[in-house]
Amino acid sequence: MLRVGIIGAGGISNAHIGAYLAFSEECEIVAVADTAPGKAASKLELHGILGARAYEDPHQMLAAERLDLVSITTPPSSHASLTVAFLRGGVNVIVEKPMAPSLEECDAMIAAQRESGKILSVVAQNRFRDDMATLKEAVDSGLIGSVSHLRIDSAWWRGLAYYDLWWRGTWESEGGGCTLNHAIHHIDLALWLMGRPTEVTAMLANAQHDNAEVEDLSVAVLRYGRGLAQLTSSVVHHGEEQEIVIQGQFARISQPWRVTAELSQPNGFPIPGGNTALIDELNALADAHVPLPHQGHEGQIGDVIAAIREHREPAIDGTDGRNAVEVVTAIYKAGIEREVVELPLDPEDPYYRSGTLVQRAPHFYEKRASVGEQSGEIIVGASTPTSND
Repeated sequence: MLRVGIIGAGGISNAHIGAYLAFSEECEIVAVADTAPGKAASKLELHGILGARAYEDPHQMLAAERLDLVSITTPPSSHASLTVAFLRGGVNVIVEKPMAPSLEECDAMIAAQRESGKILSVVAQNRFRDDMATLKEAVDSGLIGSVSHLRIDSAWWRGLAYYDLWWRGTWESEGGGCTLNHAIHHIDLALWLMGRPTEVTAMLANAQHDNAEVEDLSVAVLRYGRGLAQLTSSVVHHGEEQEIVIQGQFARISQPWRVTAELSQPNGFPIPGGNTALIDELNALADAHVPLPHQGHEGQIGDVIAAIREHREPAIDGTDGRNAVEVVTAIYKAGIEREVVELPLDPEDPYYRSGTLVQRAPHFYEKRASVGEQSGEIIVGASTPTSND
């Protein structure tokens, strides 16, 4: 029976707690820590977790408890120091996205994982969704051919009060705006589907949130071989209509799932009706998808538990988390310096280091309010309350 601790008792901790409770025959939550007085105890009471202990200092929890696995669900600026401390303390770690605000911190976390021999997994729960898994299977099948264009709309909407929470809305405490803290989900999916791009250019803006230093909108172009990808990262899109569209040599597929495929006339124009045989083949592939036994956070946490039991690497590790942060960093560098950024980023690049964004990023506006907590549930997309976004 794995002994589990959770650091951070905010909204996203509910997704982790629910996932661990789904695997109650393999693990038990023995401790929760949060620096806000009484918050950890309230979280344990809310979920009816009897016998677990509450702490106001995560390092005290590390010293007092015999832990096998810890979930870190705190603000991004604290991810690196907590992850390194718990890995060095002999505890396996699953840390919420984004992994850390800088590549320098990501590499320190990966180094601590290698030195400790423990597991480090960075949350990328959307890989554990049937619709995304179906898209991945279609890309990997080769049926669509080489990819010409990838369009990703990471479209979210947040009101002004969203940035009143104490750690949001500044480069120092949040690490960035919607590109880092919202589009990181879609950036990870792009890396999973397509691999790493070679070049990035971008523009950043704050269109609607005059109470935050950080961007609430960015548009980036990424180069993949002969093709291009365009990524919109936003918290200003009403309706939160998120979409991934992949245009291949032979067909177009997307999430939400839809297939179209053209055939050429002798003059190069499309034949009416398209390639119905290929459309049928791709739809049959999607219909044959075997549903995942666990979705979202539950799927990823279940994989980490199995990885500990089976002494193997998790499906999503520290390198995966770092790769997503690298793309975000390239977008920020491209937008701030107004240049095309080549990947991978060199450790000698100023944007590799902690603090560079704080020094160089524009303050679109100044943060006007700072509250310790906010009421109301946390919503992902239209209705699902499971994220810290």
